[in-house]
Amino acid sequence: MSQQKTILRALAGETLPTPPIWMMRQAGRYLPEYRATRAQAGDFLKLCYNPELAAEVTLQPIRRYGFDAAILFADILLVPQALGADLWFVTGEGPRLSTITSQADFDKLLGKDDIHKTLNPIYETVRILRSELPDETTLIGFAGMPWTVATYMIAGQGTKDQGPAHALKAENPAVFDALMDRLTEATIEYLSMQIDAGAEVVKLFDSWAGSLNSADFQKYAVEPARLITQALKKRHPGIPVIGFPREAGDGYIGFAKATGVDCVAIDNSVSPDWAAKHVQVDGCVQGNLASSHMVTGGQALVDETRKVVEAFRNGPHIFNLGHGITPDADPENVQLMIDTVRGG
Repeated sequence: MSQQKTILRALAGETLPTPPIWMMRQAGRYLPEYRATRAQAGDFLKLCYNPELAAEVTLQPIRRYGFDAAILFADILLVPQALGADLWFVTGEGPRLSTITSQADFDKLLGKDDIHKTLNPIYETVRILRSELPDETTLIGFAGMPWTVATYMIAGQGTKDQGPAHALKAENPAVFDALMDRLTEATIEYLSMQIDAGAEVVKLFDSWAGSLNSADFQKYAVEPARLITQALKKRHPGIPVIGFPREAGDGYIGFAKATGVDCVAIDNSVSPDWAAKHVQVDGCVQGNLASSHMVTGGQALVDETRKVVEAFRNGPHIFNLGHGITPDADPENVQLMIDTVRGG
């Protein structure tokens, strides 16, 4: 049955007459049913670590829209928490973490094999989803990539320019590289356990890859993606991997060949026509309707959706947004997007 799933067919390099579709952050605050379940959980982290409720919010957009894939509901910062960092969320402001800025800070972190005690509820969520998802729906696991996760661990929060991480990289490369290595190892273990629990695809989110210059992009975005992908495929032959080095620009070119990922997800900093010419030549591309259309809707949404589909129609393509859907999106616009993709 799994080989008939459209997402898996696209990831295997098949060009389909209608691209499969899912949406980043499809389980999220734009949906009233999500807001109700999150309120029931108490807060965001409690929702992440409650397998029944995390599975419920993952299933909600599948029930409502019939997406071709469900993506595990979790957060990229659960891995640093599992490594021993303090993690909390400030309402309206986002995540906060204890910082790693010195060898002494790094030495307090746990090892890669110690993360599962914290992350076992996530694996249970995957098991529940694998048993409850419709047969035709692909289950995607995910993790944040080491560079992106490190930027939060070093700064203690999200930053506009990832300045603290760039500073540590320059001023104390030994600690920075040790942190990157630890995160790479932990990410392999985390994703491997997701696959064991039932994930059929995994996605690597490198949200801040675009802030790396060309040499650092190769060292801190491409190389970790290659190591993680290689390790996962060795342990789990045939597992497809989607890489998302957001805002990579020309770095998208050759990314699939350099890392071994089966699909490159692209954001809105590049046009569909450009990506079809320069990225899709190496295999599957995922993307890249601007998420703002989920807010504004109308004919522009229809026109731009058709433009994306048309640009990628001659190769393997998974339709998605170029970024996660925002809380102010209109659920009816999501349905309009899906109807346009599937109905022409």
